[in-house]
Amino acid sequence: MAQPVSKKNIPRQEMPEQAPEDRVSNFDEVPYGYTEELAMLEAMRCLLCKNPKCIAACPVNINIPGFVQLIQQGKFLEAARKIKEDNALPAVCGRVCPQEDQCEGACVVGIKQEPVSIGRLERFAADYERHMGTVTLPALPPQTGKRVAVVGAGPAGLTVAGDLILKGHEVTVFEALQEPGGVLMYGIPEFRLPKEIVRAEVDYLKKLGVEFVMDYVVGRNATIRELFEEEDYHAVFVGTGAGLPSFMEMPGENLIGVYSANEYLTRANLMKAYLFPEYDTPPISRRRVAVIGGGNVAMDAARTALRLGGEVTIVYRRAREQMPARAEEVHHAEQEGVQFKLLTNPTRVIGDERHRVIGMECVRMELGEPDESGRRRPVVMEGSEFMMEVDTVIVAIGNKPNPLVPRTTPELQTTKWGTVVADAKTMATSIPGVFAGGDIVSGAATVILAMGQGRIAARSIDAYLRGEPLPVDGDEAAAS
Repeated sequence: MAQPVSKKNIPRQEMPEQAPEDRVSNFDEVPYGYTEELAMLEAMRCLLCKNPKCIAACPVNINIPGFVQLIQQGKFLEAARKIKEDNALPAVCGRVCPQEDQCEGACVVGIKQEPVSIGRLERFAADYERHMGTVTLPALPPQTGKRVAVVGAGPAGLTVAGDLILKGHEVTVFEALQEPGGVLMYGIPEFRLPKEIVRAEVDYLKKLGVEFVMDYVVGRNATIRELFEEEDYHAVFVGTGAGLPSFMEMPGENLIGVYSANEYLTRANLMKAYLFPEYDTPPISRRRVAVIGGGNVAMDAARTALRLGGEVTIVYRRAREQMPARAEEVHHAEQEGVQFKLLTNPTRVIGDERHRVIGMECVRMELGEPDESGRRRPVVMEGSEFMMEVDTVIVAIGNKPNPLVPRTTPELQTTKWGTVVADAKTMATSIPGVFAGGDIVSGAATVILAMGQGRIAARSIDAYLRGEPLPVDGDEAAAS
């Protein structure tokens, strides 16, 4: 009689994906996702720990062993519904969250082998439910009569909306752009996060009863105070994100051909420039493209530019092991042909007589003593200046919070960096009834961290509306 396969002998299951030579000429999603057989095999690697560290490492505390065990049993729809008890955006999180630093980083299997592919299994379950057309709505409680305004339809705002509608409150989401999703729509490329996925998650919230108001800029159309006094909302959540790009402040950044990654990716993603002329927005398509930065946004911009026909180079002032981008994203970029100039820092952009970019001056760097972040500080190598011939420069060195809401709400306390001050345990701000979360509080961070703060805020808003003490069991590292 055949012996059952030991979990210790099951290798981590790789996810099938497009070949690099094929995907560089399209914007289709790169990984295909697990098949049912691969998902069940990968799920079998889970030890179903009695004290699972992976749950504590997840910012929204998904019952990971619970949904993984259901996949082991072939109960895929039940697995998706188990995830949705704690996460309203599982298909998104399964694709873009840095699981290697969170749930998978805490996986016990990972001590001696590669950790269980929790993110890929989450993606599989969510995709299975959507493809089967069997998304079910939970029973809603009686209406409380309380109205909540959510400012910003990004990951934090969508989480708050999804949690509060299930508590019986009336929820309206105000979004400045024409589609909900925030950075999920305008920042992350189609080949990494198909927009149909985001729309499906938003449609789920709409079916639950969440109202979305598009092209509405809080701070212009109405202030926070006016939402209370004139629109009769009982609580407000501020999740306006960090959409203000940072620049190097070096000579030549105002030349034609220098873009922030925000603008570049918004044109390609939200405005569908990659489908021109089917859509009206022409793409920013150039021959030699330099992308400054080493994070996920830099990888997204570089891989987008590559698909638009450019020869693309990432310019990063530190070493490869110090790059903040996910290893998977760096690997995909290299596979596709993106070049890397590491330990290199731009000093000025050079233009021609028509003020168009023709080159970029750089210096080589070496690693010195550690800085306040613990990483070795890059130091300029004397006499190492050199020129790069480029016609486009994309700056992807980070973003700052949008200042509009704080500027029009002077009683809202902010930090010197422009982030909103919120209690880490409750996400309450300096104004009673106003809560905040996501990048407007933490600065540019990850989707799942924004969702974690949204979950804390939703619990607090629910308690506030019911006249109860605010819960204080949230993640103390969540806010500034």
